[in-house]
Amino acid sequence: MSVQQISVFLENKPGTLKKMTGVLAAHGIDMRATSLAETKDFGIARLIVDDALEAVSTLKEHDFVASLTPVLAIEIPDEAGGLDKLLDKFTDESVNIEYMYAFPGGKNTDRACMIFRVADTKAAEARLTSAGVKILTQEDISNI
Repeated sequence: MSVQQISVFLENKPGTLKKMTGVLAAHGIDMRATSLAETKDFGIARLIVDDALEAVSTLKEHDFVASLTPVLAIEIPDEAGGLDKLLDKFTDESVNIEYMYAFPGGKNTDRACMIFRVADTKAAEARLTSAGVKILTQEDISNI
């Protein structure tokens, strides 16, 4: 049930991010969510798209270093305390979060979608699902 995130390694210099988004735009690939982490020499763009396999293939064809990583996507109420309530479940189920980011819930304006990277995606998914958390699928993301 996890979603595939694309990680793209980018040189930390002007125009590199624009080059990546230009490739995606030229091929009609819509980014649902984006996170960018950087160091002095390089950055990692993390992307959620409708068709991760097509996107990573397209990026590689254009000489980008890109890989797929399973992540958990969870919809939460877009209100004060929405994330805090969800994190109670992570704590109760002893699921450690390596990193996370969010994007708006699309048509459903009272919701947001959180992306979580955890060490063991399958185990975390099983624990959280048994605790009543609905994990979104790639299809769910495409319909947001």
